[in-house]
Amino acid sequence: MGMPVKKYSIPLETKQHIANRYKTITKAINRSLWKSVSDSAHSFYVGSYGRGTAITTSDIDILIEVPRDFYVCNTYSTYNPQSRLLQVVKNAILESYPRSSVKGDGQVVVINFSDGMKMEVLPAIREDDYFCGAIYHYPDTHMGGKWLSTNPKAEQEAIAQKDKQSNGLYKNTCKHMRYIRDNYFSSYHLSGIVIDSFVFNVIDNWRYLVEGEPIVPYNETYEESLLKRFNQLSYNGYIPFNITAPGSNIPVDTNNSILCLGKVLNKMV
Repeated sequence: MGMPVKKYSIPLETKQHIANRYKTITKAINRSLWKSVSDSAHSFYVGSYGRGTAITTSDIDILIEVPRDFYVCNTYSTYNPQSRLLQVVKNAILESYPRSSVKGDGQVVVINFSDGMKMEVLPAIREDDYFCGAIYHYPDTHMGGKWLSTNPKAEQEAIAQKDKQSNGLYKNTCKHMRYIRDNYFSSYHLSGIVIDSFVFNVIDNWRYLVEGEPIVPYNETYEESLLKRFNQLSYNGYIPFNITAPGSNIPVDTNNSILCLGKVLNKMV
C-alpha cells in the first residue's frame, strides 16, 4: 500500500503553533466560565486531530467543558440556551483574538486565522455514566436549540487500540483517504468521522507486517477489500448506510458522504 505519509504529516512546528493557540483559547474560556486561568483544564482535542487521523489540511477541533450550572440555569429559563452558550464562548475567544474571524456555527465556534488555520471549539457539559464513562452534551442551535451527545474519549481509546493492532495501518489509511479527498475530490463532501468509522468497521485483520514476518498470500489487496466492503454496505454506492463510531458506538450517517467515499476508495484501488 503506497501512502505518501510525509506529504500529509503535520510538521512539528505546526503542532507547536496549534498547541499555543489551544492554550490561549482554553485559558480565555476558563477565565470566562470557570473563573480560572488554567490553559489546559476542562479541554482536550477532539475530531480528527484528537483521534490522530488529521493531516495538514485538517481543521483543529477542541472540546471545552462547560460548568453544569450553565445548563441548569439556562435550559428552562432562556430560549435557545444553546445559542447563548455559543455566544458566551465566542465573546471569550474574541478577547484573546480580536482581529480574527470568530463566529458561532450551529454546534461550534469557528476561528479562522489569517494564516489559514481553522479551529473549531465545541462547548460541552460533562455527564459521568457508569457504563459509558464521560458523556458530553453539546449544543445544536438549529430549530430552536437542542442538546446532542458525544463520547470522544471512548472513540480515541478504541482508535488507539485498533491502530496498535494493525501496526499503524489503521491511522495511515484514514490519513491517506483524507489526502485523496482533499487533492482529487475537494468539491465533494466526506466527513472525517465517516472515514474513521468506515475504516474502523471494515479493516478486519489487515495490518502492516513486522520485520521478518512472512508474507501471507491473499486473493485481493487491502485496498480492494475496503472497496468490496463499501460496495456490500452501499449496494455499489447507491444507498447510504449507517455505521457506528469507534468505541462510542454512536450512529454515523453516511448520507452526505457516500458519493465521495466511493470515489476515494476507487481511486485507492
